Amino acid sequence: MHNTVFYIGFTNDLVKRTWQHKHKVVEGFTKKYNISKLVYYEVAEDPIIAIQREKTLKNLVRRKKIALIETKNPRFTDLYNEIL
Repeated sequence: MHNTVFYIGFTNDLVKRTWQHKHKVVEGFTKKYNISKLVYYEVAEDPIIAIQREKTLKNLVRRKKIALIETKNPRFTDLYNEIL
């Protein structure tokens, strides 16, 4: 089964952070659950707003997270190459 676990996080360097997750160089949630696909992201100029948005997304029920992802990426394609 694919796309069973979602990770939501804030970073100021999406390319670097995604690379770290893909190559399992950071201990933690994404390594433990083998999460390496970037399926959704948002850009915010203000870190405080980004952190607030992160908290909001983390509190969504799973079906709402899926619906949000599907608005921009209905096939859950890995978007990593798109951000390079």
